[in-house]
Amino acid sequence: MELVTPSIGLVFWTALAFICLLVLLRKLAWKPILGAIHDREQSIDEALNKAELAKQEMTRLTAQNQDLMQQARAERDEILKEAKTLKDSILNEAKKQAQIEGAKLIEKAKIEIENQKKVALAEVKGQVSTLSLEIAERILRNQLDDKAKQEALVANLLKDVELN
Repeated sequence: MELVTPSIGLVFWTALAFICLLVLLRKLAWKPILGAIHDREQSIDEALNKAELAKQEMTRLTAQNQDLMQQARAERDEILKEAKTLKDSILNEAKKQAQIEGAKLIEKAKIEIENQKKVALAEVKGQVSTLSLEIAERILRNQLDDKAKQEALVANLLKDVELN
């Protein structure tokens, strides 16, 4: 039973060795271990703070990116709207110009047709008068070949002159 119950001397020397060990550890190892733990705790806190700041910055940048994207979409829509308006105005202007040019060409063609018509009528009148003179000349030659016909024609002309 001696092995199970320790003697007072053994307990004393074990307690004394344990206390010396604690004092020695406190003087030599406890402060550096606590300092290292404290430094590690501070670096972990700093890392957590930096991570939180990075998270906040990421959130801010994401929101800013969303705003920029929304502004870019709005600008794109505005540019497309302006381009469509410009296209429509250019098309309308081109249609108006085409109508004006078409009307001018039609009017010019009408004038040209009218001029050509006048020229043709003048030419036809000239040809008709030439033909009429030729026909009259032939008729008069035929009538003037005979002496009796000449005298009858002169008599008829004299009668008409006296009546007027």
